[in-house]
Amino acid sequence: MIKTVTDGNFAELVSSGQPMLIDFWAPWCQPCRMLGPTIEKLAERYEGRLVVGKCNVDDNMGAASAMRVSSIPAVYFFKDGKPVDLSVGLVPEEVLDEKIKALL
Repeated sequence: MIKTVTDGNFAELVSSGQPMLIDFWAPWCQPCRMLGPTIEKLAERYEGRLVVGKCNVDDNMGAASAMRVSSIPAVYFFKDGKPVDLSVGLVPEEVLDEKIKALL
């Protein structure tokens, strides 16, 4: 299940300490829309082991600003409440999968 990440819940979700992936995206961004199905597939694959969230940067500029998102899609990986890795742009599922495995 993918969690909707907002300015209101961003800090709480990240500080939970659970391994987490957050996809910063926007509906007008074609590469973001192309990455969407991959994020959904990874959320299903790692259910119960990884929290997967999506943050619409247009609606949640505070969270995007906190992470200094300057290009989208930007996929951040968190461990113990801290960002530990980042992937920017449209990347193959295998690249994200390897980053997740390293996180877990």
